[in-house]
Amino acid sequence: MSAVSDGQIWLWEIIGTAVLILLGAGVVAGNNLVKSGFHNSGGLFINFGWGLAVFAGASIAWQSGAHLNPAVTLGLAIADKTPWSQVPIYICAQMIGAFIGAMLCYAAYKKNFDADPHPENTRGIFCTGPQVKNYFWNTVTEVIGTFVLVFWILRSPAISQNGGTLDLGNSGLGYAGVAFVVLVIGNSLGGPTGYAINPARDLAPRIAYALMPIKGKGSLEWNYAWVPVVGPIIGGALAGGLFLLTQNV
Repeated sequence: MSAVSDGQIWLWEIIGTAVLILLGAGVVAGNNLVKSGFHNSGGLFINFGWGLAVFAGASIAWQSGAHLNPAVTLGLAIADKTPWSQVPIYICAQMIGAFIGAMLCYAAYKKNFDADPHPENTRGIFCTGPQVKNYFWNTVTEVIGTFVLVFWILRSPAISQNGGTLDLGNSGLGYAGVAFVVLVIGNSLGGPTGYAINPARDLAPRIAYALMPIKGKGSLEWNYAWVPVVGPIIGGALAGGLFLLTQNV
């Protein structure tokens, strides 16, 4: 991709990540909230929704490179595809966007939250949690899932902007390819931890949930909150490192 300005990063990473979280958290809200028309639609419904949320957010944010994920940004920086000086800008913009997206999801479902008979179960709409809590193995799961995502991004043909025209890589699939990868990660590896695979996707909505005026809402589980941050960061770093080691093979 041609050089990305700091202004493009701020604008499009905020907007793209906000759309990602709005639609991703929205599909979970539709499944979890009792008064929703899509209540109990199931895990496949949620995973498809998250995959398409990635497609929508990334397609909107193509001018910034559509990282939308600190683990992706870190992997690209290690692979020498993103300047290290821009890494803090990307991550700050992603966190802001994810917070905004979570709040927009709450606004869209406000009356459904008010009417839900089990508000203590609403935290999972916005952030992840393990089915079996074991900090070490939960982190391993997040490392593996994030590694697959970031290494695929690094190894697939580049998505580039030339002369004002977006040239989609990966045999013309473009960002739809990323959606398919997120979908298969969710179906294959999402069961143990809810597959955050993105620190901003989990931490910023968790903070937003803390501020939402939901009566009787559940615990924020801050003791677990570091896992979906540390795991994806390690996974993204390992993907960037392996890319460097194998790029000329």
